Amino acid sequence: MWPGDVVKVGAVGLRTRPLRAFLSALGIAIGIAAMVAVVGISSSSGADLDRTLSSLGTNLLTVSPGQTMTGEEAKLPVEAESMVGRIKPVHTVSAVGRVEDAKVYRNNKISKDETNGLSAYAARPGLSSAIGAHVRTGTWLNPATGSFPAAVLGSNAAERLGIGKAGPDTQVLIGGQWFTVIGILDPVALAPDLDNGALVGWPAAESVLGFDGHPTTVYTRAADASVEGVQSVLGATVNPESPNEVQVSRPSDALAAKQAAGEAFTGLLLGLGAVALLVGGVGVANTMVISVLERRPEIGLRRSLGATRGQIRTQFLAESLLLSALGGAGGALIGTVVTFGYALSQGWPAVVPPWAVAGGIAATLFIGAIAGLYPAIRASRLSPTEALSAH
Repeated sequence: MWPGDVVKVGAVGLRTRPLRAFLSALGIAIGIAAMVAVVGISSSSGADLDRTLSSLGTNLLTVSPGQTMTGEEAKLPVEAESMVGRIKPVHTVSAVGRVEDAKVYRNNKISKDETNGLSAYAARPGLSSAIGAHVRTGTWLNPATGSFPAAVLGSNAAERLGIGKAGPDTQVLIGGQWFTVIGILDPVALAPDLDNGALVGWPAAESVLGFDGHPTTVYTRAADASVEGVQSVLGATVNPESPNEVQVSRPSDALAAKQAAGEAFTGLLLGLGAVALLVGGVGVANTMVISVLERRPEIGLRRSLGATRGQIRTQFLAESLLLSALGGAGGALIGTVVTFGYALSQGWPAVVPPWAVAGGIAATLFIGAIAGLYPAIRASRLSPTEALSAH
């Protein structure tokens, strides 16, 4: 038979039993939709991470205090920033210093125990550019406002304090002193600790809050080609006497690790999708076996009219492949739509790898061929007299 005739003959069984064909194809579609959606959502998340890292940069390094030999928390030297700035490939240095015992409250009516997990930080004017922070409302600290009781709130801090807009009439209580909120930040991907903080100028922290001047985190950006080299010398540069008491990290590595953890979870979901696809394949096999049993008179009539065993095999195998292909195409479409819908809801770029769609459809054809092979062989082995005498 010509390929067109094979398709027409194979479609006969699907047209005569549309509900059964639909339910069997649906089983295949669910498995493929799950697999395409899982791969698509994971790829979209990865694309969003790449976009984030591209905008924030992967050349940010942070220096923080480690522990002393006795297990106590170490302190970074007051001169840590200036020492890091001497490293030739470094082009940006800034720092924050956590102000111990300076809690943040909305007003003086709040119980001292209800701190909401918020902390006060002394911040340098160049911090926002160093960590890629953006002010959502208001303005950032500058050399002038940094000397007065002015504060910039992290995104979580503003939410927990119930503050939606910065302004001269908005004040918070920090360390028992009133500070005017001049700005509110968007979430800072590379410095998430600051989302829960109230940032004040370095001079104001020292004069108003009694800050000791020791930075708790130094942020530095270096030339992309020199990041690894700078990372290797930062500890000894910051604290030459005890470099082992300095921790050096790369925030972008933490984001990449988070993505890797998500990929492991994606593998688990793909396994579940494969199980769903296998169940759909069993459904197709069951449909084809029942179809052979119900259509024995048709098989006998075709054999008696001259159809060969190979043509009977081809007919039922084509029917199984068509059934699986319909399910696979429908599943790929559903999975793509789900991916685009979820990605748009999260603000991600929607990405559906072509290999996921092509691989899903190829998998359905393979499943269809396996599922339809036995029924096709069984149908071809029926003799005309045996088939016609079945009814």
